[in-house]
Amino acid sequence: MKKPILIATCALLLITVIGWTGVHPSNNRDWTVGQDRMPQATFHGDSVTIRSLRNFDYDSTGTLITPRYDDRSYDLDQLRTVWFILAPFETDNRGPAHSFLSFGFSDSQYVAISVEARREADETYSIIKGLLKRYEIMYVVGDERDLIRVRVARGDDVYVYPIRTTPEKARALFVRMLERSNGLATTPEFYNTLTNNCTTNILEHANSVTSKKIPYGREVLLPGYADELAGELGLLDTDLSIEEARERFHVNARARRAFHNPGFSTLIRASE
Repeated sequence: MKKPILIATCALLLITVIGWTGVHPSNNRDWTVGQDRMPQATFHGDSVTIRSLRNFDYDSTGTLITPRYDDRSYDLDQLRTVWFILAPFETDNRGPAHSFLSFGFSDSQYVAISVEARREADETYSIIKGLLKRYEIMYVVGDERDLIRVRVARGDDVYVYPIRTTPEKARALFVRMLERSNGLATTPEFYNTLTNNCTTNILEHANSVTSKKIPYGREVLLPGYADELAGELGLLDTDLSIEEARERFHVNARARRAFHNPGFSTLIRASE
């Protein structure tokens, strides 16, 4: 009896391995709204044109009112600031979270880049499924008002931290993220909860433009604590303690007051 069981077990493992290796990422699926169009960046010297930049409009509950994609051009010489945006999934458990970056230009425009698990129309996000080749990965490039407002409206706590950097490093980071996005449009990859997610990609990009390397550890595996690590490494452009910084850069109240204001990005950064 033991030999047939062993043979059956080996056969099952072989089928699983063959099935696993036979699964390939694709950009041709029925994608959920908001992840249905891949952005495309075209560089022209010191300027970049981004096509399919997401600029959705929502009501105060987070319900989509107007799905809209824009084509916009930016002067890379006018890029000034980088902001680290953190949105923990739960109030009582800070660990699981989504993180992304926003880039500020001298004319008060902000472009956010969010690395996300790209879901099909009938899929919901699951940490476990994220380990099992169930999602592709994509870079959502959008107007900051879109990517922040939808999270605030849906009840997530959102923190917008200024990063200590230079315009030159900000530009290099922005360009690298757009080039990575372009690459995924032609060569898709699977998302992975541990190794190819929002925070690991930010980590890789940041380490490519700075001499002070950010280590992979708990704060990357549980990105809700990434602000602590950034503070310890002197990456946050503030002298506040992490507790004080979380209070200062928690933007929900300001975001709700400025929800429909064209000056949203400026107003959420203003002191109370």
